[in-house]
This record gives sequence, structure tokens and C-alpha cells, in this order.
Amino acid sequence: MKDHIVVLTGAGISAESGLSTFRDNGGLWEQHSVYDVATPEAFARNPELVLRFYNDRRRQLETAQPNPAHRLLAELERRYRVTVVTQNVDNLHERGGSSNVIHLHGELTKARSTRYPELVYDIGCKPIELGDTCERGAQLRPHIVWFGEEVPLLETAAEVVRTADQLLIVGTSLQVYPAAGLVHEVDIDVPITVIDPGEPATVSRARVIRKGAAEGVAEWVASLGR
Repeated sequence: MKDHIVVLTGAGISAESGLSTFRDNGGLWEQHSVYDVATPEAFARNPELVLRFYNDRRRQLETAQPNPAHRLLAELERRYRVTVVTQNVDNLHERGGSSNVIHLHGELTKARSTRYPELVYDIGCKPIELGDTCERGAQLRPHIVWFGEEVPLLETAAEVVRTADQLLIVGTSLQVYPAAGLVHEVDIDVPITVIDPGEPATVSRARVIRKGAAEGVAEWVASLGR
């Protein structure tokens, strides 16, 4: 049985593909209030603004490419069982070759019905406009977990983390809950590595590689062969 590597990823890995992050200096939250573009109340109040915000994110994603960190994680599947649990809503992990990805916060390339949440559609990088409806006539919205909404795949992700033989954390400050709590689901004897050039939240017993995603993942992958 191959060892199971579970990888938790955040905005830092997407940033190296040129995608705007939310929390960094100059990030999206400095340009837009979370209360204006990322809550159910915001969508009810001004759906045009919210749709435009995510349409812009989709337009940016259309030109972004997976970076070496995405590709290195995908290549691990040749030797290990790999599950990527990501806070990112882009599809760069899949485009980089990863075959088992759990999107905690939803997927930018999907839309869902505002009234029938089980109706989810692949839309790629196409915009969602007012008047675009599901097959039952309800307005479509981004398939994104907004602030104040439940994270439906959280328990699925927690179950995956509990089966990890190694836990790798890339490009996340571990400050966004409940996703950040996943690190506490890992067994006590499982090695944990955190790759982040900044000051990630303290994870007891973790090895920390203070480098960007691509450089740090390359260093970590090389260490697996030792």
C-alpha cells in the first residue's frame, strides 16, 4: 500500500501563478470589502456587484497557468497516494495534473442554483449574468462557500487528513477557520511540513521551509528520496 500524502494548500500556491490573493498587501480584501462581495447578504443586496467580482476572477483564471509547485504535487502521484485539500477556488491543481482534489471553499469554474443547491454546473471561465438560471428557473450564483455559510466538505477533508502518512501545508497562513483546524486532525506521529516564506501560524512539531511554494515544494520533494 502506497503511503498517503495529504497536502493542504492556500492562496500562496496560486499567487505564484499570478492570481490575486485576498489577504496580502494589495490583495483583494483591500480593494473590496468581504461584506460587499463574499456573503449571502451581499449577493441579496447587490447581485450585479458580486457576479462581476467573480466574473473578473474567472477572467483572470483563464490566462493563469499551473506553476512548478502544482506540477510537482501532481507528479507525486507516480510514487504515492496523494490527496490535495485546498482552500483555493481555482482549478490550477487539476490543470497541473492532480487527480484527487477537495475544494473546501468551492470552485470558481462552477455555478449553482440559488434555490436548489444540488444543481451545480460546470461553466469553465464563462461569466454568470443576472438572468442566467438553472433548469428549474432560479438564478445562478458562484459555486463558492461565502463567509457565514457552512463548509460542506469539511468533514470529508478531516477524514482524509486522519489517514495521512505525511501532511504537507503549502501557501496558507492557517488563519482561516474552520479549514485551519484540519491540521489538528492528523495523527500524533505523522510528519508535518509547512512551506511558507512568511510567518505561518505555529504548528507544533512541524518542519518549516521558509520559501515560496515552487521552491519549497521542490526542496521537500527532493528530501523524500533521502
